Amino acid sequence: MHITQLNRECLLHLFSFLDKNSRKNLAKTCHKLLEVFQDPLLWSLLNFHSLVELKKDNFLLGPALKHLSICWYSERVKVCNTEDWMKNSFQKEFCKKHENTVSDFLLDVCNRCPNLLSLTLSGCGHVTDDCILQLLKKCPNLKSLQLENCVRITDRTLEAVTLHGASLRTLHVDFCRNVTQAGLDRVREKCPSVMLRADRSANMIPDSKPGKKLMLEKASRKLVQL
Repeated sequence: MHITQLNRECLLHLFSFLDKNSRKNLAKTCHKLLEVFQDPLLWSLLNFHSLVELKKDNFLLGPALKHLSICWYSERVKVCNTEDWMKNSFQKEFCKKHENTVSDFLLDVCNRCPNLLSLTLSGCGHVTDDCILQLLKKCPNLKSLQLENCVRITDRTLEAVTLHGASLRTLHVDFCRNVTQAGLDRVREKCPSVMLRADRSANMIPDSKPGKKLMLEKASRKLVQL
């Protein structure tokens, strides 16, 4: 029995076990399998492990997408998480090449995936508050928002949660150093039903604070004196 003799439900089930590249390659073999590849039901869950994957033409975005995860664990994440004033010219050039990659992708998700239920971002150092704000507005059914090591996320995202996160039940902002205790307390006050976790976030030294560079220099001098 040839694979193309299987019915649509069986083919969708088989495709569900394949990664994105394998699905795309199989879809190239015949028109029937291409139709299965293009079925929105196949794309309710998307996981990405590098920024390069976001630019590949091996997946579909649509209303069927319910769960999205972008977790970048490369050593290069450290460069993205370095404050701009501390980056050398090479590091700035590196970040410039992909600075808007995740944000542009998420804005596309906002416009094409209104039924999104969960979003996980890890190591996405260039994602901004504005991007998360748009996502909360355009995806009103979002129940879980998990952010880890996203250094441009600030209390503005927390405020957006209180205003537009009516369906939200889980919020993680771990290792997001520009989130403050005051912002976390505001979420707990206004959204008591949200399960909030913020490992290390409010205890880390934030960016863009007047005198931060001087503060770090003084700390460094004290260590030298010791």
